[in-house]
This record gives sequence, structure tokens and C-alpha cells, in this order.
Amino acid sequence: MKCIKVIKQAKSYELGEIRRMDDLEAELKVKTGYWAFCPKSEWKLATRKVKVNQIVNEQPEVELSIEEKKLKRKKNDKK
Repeated sequence: MKCIKVIKQAKSYELGEIRRMDDLEAELKVKTGYWAFCPKSEWKLATRKVKVNQIVNEQPEVELSIEEKKLKRKKNDKK
């Protein structure tokens, strides 16, 4: 499998379009002059959705001692 990218505008495909296809078919398309080989990583970036890392809590939680945890439980149980 090879990745190819459109380098010249045509009616049936847009400039910059990236496709993944068999070696022989890709080679024939590249010979036409409308397509060029491109790395697989470029194809992955074009087809995959970008994951956004969200920071939920910017402040790191402080470790509570055993005594503090017990006090916290007692307060919550009373409510």
C-alpha cells in the first residue's frame, strides 16, 4: 500500500487530497503527473481526528495523612 497526494488540480479530485491504494495503482497514477507519493504519516494526519488533551484540574492534589482521611470521612458521614 502506498499513499499518494494530488499535486495538480483536476475535475475529479481536489488539490492536496491524499489517498491510500495498492502499489501498482498508485504507481500508474503518479506517472500521470497529477499525483505524487507522500509519507504514510501525512495520510494519517489527514484522515485521523486530532485528540485534544484537556486539563481538568491544574492544581495537584495534596496527599492526606490517614488521620486527615478519617476526619474527612467522619465529617461526610454526619451530613
